[in-house]
Amino acid sequence: MKKFISGIIATGVLGTTVLVPSQPASADLIKDAAIGAATGAVTGEVIGHGSTWKNAVGGAAAGAAVSATHNRRGDRVPTLIQDAAVGAAANAVVGEVTDNGSLGKNAINGAVTGVIVNVTK
Repeated sequence: MKKFISGIIATGVLGTTVLVPSQPASADLIKDAAIGAATGAVTGEVIGHGSTWKNAVGGAAAGAAVSATHNRRGDRVPTLIQDAAVGAAANAVVGEVTDNGSLGKNAINGAVTGVIVNVTK
């Protein structure tokens, strides 16, 4: 598992250095995934839920999912409720895949992530 996590981190660092200069949309996606990872880790600690790493992975997935639903033309940002729902769904799925505790707490973690990503737009 440690090799898997270190591989993910190395891939993320490499992807960040390669993708950020090339496309603005990918920069938004990476930024939102990073915000999601941080939010997921902090929210998980606050509500006393699961592993910090698993919460960060779920938060990154929720942040990326919320980012993917945003219109890149800039004419409107989805509502807080829409982003909270997308984040909750994404984190709930990732939480089940990674076996990270209760479905409800995973959904709460994702909803908070969705709101934070929305507010940072």
